[in-house]
Amino acid sequence: MSDPDVLVLRQKVHGVSPEQYADCLRDRLPDHDIAVAKTPSQERELIRHARVATGVHFDSELLAAAEDLEMFACAYAGTGHLDVDAIADAGVAVTNAAGVHGPNISEYVIGSLIAHERRFRRAWEQQQRAHWQSYSAGELYDSTAAVVGLGAIGSALVERLDAFGVDTIGVRYTPSKGGPTDEVVGFDSIHEAVARSEYVILACPLTDTTRGLIDADVLASMQANALLVNIARGPVVDTDALVTALRDDDIRGATLDVTDPEPLPDDHPLWAFENVQITPHNSGKTPKYYARLADILATNLRRIEAGDADELENQVV
Repeated sequence: MSDPDVLVLRQKVHGVSPEQYADCLRDRLPDHDIAVAKTPSQERELIRHARVATGVHFDSELLAAAEDLEMFACAYAGTGHLDVDAIADAGVAVTNAAGVHGPNISEYVIGSLIAHERRFRRAWEQQQRAHWQSYSAGELYDSTAAVVGLGAIGSALVERLDAFGVDTIGVRYTPSKGGPTDEVVGFDSIHEAVARSEYVILACPLTDTTRGLIDADVLASMQANALLVNIARGPVVDTDALVTALRDDDIRGATLDVTDPEPLPDDHPLWAFENVQITPHNSGKTPKYYARLADILATNLRRIEAGDADELENQVV
């Protein structure tokens, strides 16, 4: 086996073969050797002299085998599953896939809001019955959305909401950082933010602060005509409290791409609500995922080769 410049580990993302990722990298790095490991033994052999490795997981065994590694490019935005300190202590930079999901997940949110407002579910049900009957509908224009989390996804979403004439309130850990929204507040002001919003959109990471953030108390502060959209993580929402709010007609509805528990059991009460849209954690699916990921990795490899290793895009450590 040759010593590759970039080793693609044998881990699929969104059900797509790592070979497709390697093809995207070869398009961007035609002067580099890109290898794909197909077995654990190939991973251990190829990692020995690779300059860059990329994939989802990177365990201590691979780290110990890597003699010349300069960067591990994680194929996920989140790196909580990695021992980033150990990797950094070995002199290896860690980058992530932040920003890769911005366009596709923000389009998912816009689509879900339009589907609610234009009542596409009712339209489909009437079409199935060949039943022609007019019904009322709403619009996004001149409404307000509270966007919880202003990372790459939240920021991309705000840009698209602005095109629809939606005012935005950003909720983030450090409001002094500002953001692309019309105003920014901290988590201590979430009640005020949701009370003023027709849409409450969760795009934050799951942390000690955000776990159970949307509880019965926050749901009580939401407007009766408000929609909740969760594309963050299921445990950000107290599921039992959400079910109660929906049963009591305290909010207008919800779109959930993530749930707690997940997968959602087939006998769970959330399935029964006609005003709830549920998708199986696939808002991040896009045919352009590997292409965007390859753009980041190729840029960073060029920077490493130019001696700018301290200026890597999406560097975690």
